[in-house]
Amino acid sequence: MEIRLSGPIEHDNIVNGYGLRAVVWTQGCPNHCPGCQNPETWDFNGGVLVPVEEVCEELSKLPGQAGLTFCGGEPFVQPEACLEIARFVKKELGWNVWSFSGFTYEAIQKMGGAAVEFLNELDALIDGPFILAQRDLTLKFRGSRNQRLLHLKNGKIISQE
Repeated sequence: MEIRLSGPIEHDNIVNGYGLRAVVWTQGCPNHCPGCQNPETWDFNGGVLVPVEEVCEELSKLPGQAGLTFCGGEPFVQPEACLEIARFVKKELGWNVWSFSGFTYEAIQKMGGAAVEFLNELDALIDGPFILAQRDLTLKFRGSRNQRLLHLKNGKIISQE
C-alpha cells in the first residue's frame, strides 16, 4: 500500500498537537477552502507516492516523539493508508494520533469503511473546513472558529476544546 505525501515527515512541537510529534503531510484535498494555508496540497496527482512501510520505518527512527499528526491536504481521502500508519504508531511506538480534516466528525462517520476505522484510531480530531470569515489566530490548533478540537476514544467524542 502507498500513501501520497506532499512533503517530508516533520518534527513539530506544539503547533499540530500537544507534545513533540511527527507530522505526516498528505496530498490531495477536495475542499479547496478559500484562504487555505496549504493550497499546494490540493492536487490529487501532486506530491509523491511512498510505501506505507517506508513511512512507518522513518517514523520509528524519530527519537522522543509523543505522537503523530496527519495534516493535509485531506487525510480522510486516503483513509486506508492513514489507518495502517496510525495502527503502527499506536501499537509499535506507543504514540497518540491526531488528524486534521476539512470534513466534520459527523461527515466522516457517514463515509463508513476505512474512514471510520481511521477515525476510531484517533485520539484527537480537528474537524471542519477553514472558513476565512471566521479566521481566529488565537485558537489552539485551529484556524477558524467553526473548527473543533475533539478528543476521542474508540471513535467517540469524550471532550471538546
